[in-house]
Amino acid sequence: MRENDPAAVPGSAGKRFNPFLAILALLLIVLFAGLGTWQVYRLQWKLDLIARVEARVHATPAAPPPPARWAGITAASDEYRRTVLRGTYLYDLTTPVQALTEQGSGYWLLTPMCTSDGQIIIVNRGFIPSDLGAPTRYAAHKAGPAPCAATASAASTVVGLLRIREQGGAFTRNNDPTANRWFVRDIPAIAAARGVPQAAPFFVDAAANQNPPGSPDRPVGGLTVVNFPNSHLVYAITWYALALMVGGAWWWAMRAGAAARKKEARADDDERTD
Repeated sequence: MRENDPAAVPGSAGKRFNPFLAILALLLIVLFAGLGTWQVYRLQWKLDLIARVEARVHATPAAPPPPARWAGITAASDEYRRTVLRGTYLYDLTTPVQALTEQGSGYWLLTPMCTSDGQIIIVNRGFIPSDLGAPTRYAAHKAGPAPCAATASAASTVVGLLRIREQGGAFTRNNDPTANRWFVRDIPAIAAARGVPQAAPFFVDAAANQNPPGSPDRPVGGLTVVNFPNSHLVYAITWYALALMVGGAWWWAMRAGAAARKKEARADDDERTD
């Protein structure tokens, strides 16, 4: 047995080379680079979304979508669209929904509006603080068979942002319509609980200073938060950095292994010469 035989020396460079680890490193490079590229595409998508929403928020107010379009309304195509409504409020059918805003904890006041073109659209009139006792001030009333025919409120004009129904998440408490306890603005559920199932499946967040004369409690509007977290660039840089790190380690290991094998080959040649 030769003393410099790499197969006979534990820990020698020839024994350290592992093809499996080399293949694994290449797969990780491809994976990390692919994830970084995916985040670049997500970044472009998010920037386009933000641009579209900004355009909607600052556009001239337009009429709400007609009933024929209700089934096709989506967040991507319609949410945060600036909308104008003309009609009368059904104040006795107001639903208080718990809220946490920049003004503290309290309630959103969601009130159906009978519009001048015959629709029923629920409007988030705004926010009131908890100390006003919204759940007791707005009991769980139910509409009669023709709610818009019985309203005595004066007609008013409201400008706001079209919003899609909210759905509870893993950390959100479930609505309890029977007890009149609401935690998310689930419009179909609210409409059903108030006896107006024909209401639009979306709602309108009223802008600031939209309370008509005689509006109960005069809630604070204009508190809609339009914010889209955008960390895709950071994620892309992170994935690309990981790909470079693994690639650098792979290149160093391959170079060191090749140098060690050349050294061992020269040692073998020297031994044969001797």
